[in-house]
Amino acid sequence: MVADLMEIAAVTAPKTRGQDFVVVATLTGEQVQQLAAGMKQYGERKDIPGFIRDGENIRHSEAVVLVGIKDALVADLNCGACGEDACLLINTHEGEFKGPQCALRVLDMGIALGSAVKTAGMMNVDNRIMYRAGVVARKLGLIDADLVMGIPLSVSGKNIYFDR
Repeated sequence: MVADLMEIAAVTAPKTRGQDFVVVATLTGEQVQQLAAGMKQYGERKDIPGFIRDGENIRHSEAVVLVGIKDALVADLNCGACGEDACLLINTHEGEFKGPQCALRVLDMGIALGSAVKTAGMMNVDNRIMYRAGVVARKLGLIDADLVMGIPLSVSGKNIYFDR
């Protein structure tokens, strides 16, 4: 139920120029375990212990809400926030995420993430925004997004995402 409310909060968050490129998905059950295993494998392959540690957190989570952007057109304001004089050509580079991205569209995603975690917090559900969960969720095809972050959810006597 809380994950559904978080998705609503992310989808209804304000967007630049009223254009919506935010995508959301919620993982439960076997998909959560698939993500956890994928994060461990990725961390071992790349020798990045943070992926293994965060994957262990995911393994103990009840759900993971994914928030990203997909095919986000530039805001076409030539604001320079991306470092270019004129709006850039997006999604010309493939790394852990597709990029570059319009800074204002990334800000839209950040506002959606903030709205989602605020909702979880209001419901007293422990959570944490995880870049690494987004990387692996995208690589595993658990969400169709160019840039994505994961928000694992836990209900226990102690927040498992801190003091790790």
